[in-house]
Amino acid sequence: MDPLIKSQLLYQLSYTPTPVSEALGPGGEARNILEKMGLASVVSAMTKDISQAVDFPYLEGFAAGDFVVIDAVLGLFCEQAQIWIALLETDGDQWIDAVHTIKGAARGIGAFPLGEACEHAEAIGPAGIGAVRQALDAALLEVEVYRQSLAAKA
Repeated sequence: MDPLIKSQLLYQLSYTPTPVSEALGPGGEARNILEKMGLASVVSAMTKDISQAVDFPYLEGFAAGDFVVIDAVLGLFCEQAQIWIALLETDGDQWIDAVHTIKGAARGIGAFPLGEACEHAEAIGPAGIGAVRQALDAALLEVEVYRQSLAAKA
């Protein structure tokens, strides 16, 4: 994979509009959708019926099949998602930067429904945040299933 593309992918996913210390909740914790929903049952359900929240063949093609890079990019996406979720839950206008950042990162990994939800939220305002959260949760679930399947193959 071209080193420039690799660095652009990692940069795009690492951009945080607000310092991490401000985005996390009291005590420094971030919401973790997989823990909240019970990972084992979610992974089991997702492997039976993937909702196509993420176009993994797109990501694989973009990363030239380099599964080490793909796993690193998806890991960074999941880490950053915790910050984005915290920003979406805050009062004020921080959601605007978060939604814009999520949109770019989502499109970068092939989570096109999430990107569309973000674009819609940018157009209609805070009323679109719920759809962004749902699409982000779906993307995170699929990413976790995909990453576990990569780990199982290794």
